[in-house]
Amino acid sequence: MTRIRRLAHALLASFVLLLAACASGPTGSVAKRDLILEGYGAAIRWNDFDGAMEFIDPFYRQEHPLDDFQRERYKQIQVTGYEVRNIALSPDGMTLEQNVELRLVNRHTQVERTLLDRQRWRFDPIAKRWWQESGLPDLDAK
Repeated sequence: MTRIRRLAHALLASFVLLLAACASGPTGSVAKRDLILEGYGAAIRWNDFDGAMEFIDPFYRQEHPLDDFQRERYKQIQVTGYEVRNIALSPDGMTLEQNVELRLVNRHTQVERTLLDRQRWRFDPIAKRWWQESGLPDLDAK
């Protein structure tokens, strides 16, 4: 009976290791990806758009720097809601598209509006992290 129990424990341990290996595939662990997505979402929720820029792909940031006019526009709004509507992961697991419903209040008029933010994320195998490559929410989107 002890031998069967040891064999069962060995099989269970092997299964757990196999699951762990699957969870941390070529794009890192799912938990790390989710931490990145949640961190970006938290920055947006707290109106920390400069902090949210740190999640944006460095190449995108270089091509589309946040100027003073844009910073002032983001200061005019208060994010009152950030709700992920859907997520689609590519078959190879290297890109992700996420649609987020944002609720924004204009600080001057106190008018609330809803905005759909379509985000594209990609895994950078060199940096071993996820980057958002669609930029900050477009405040002019309808």
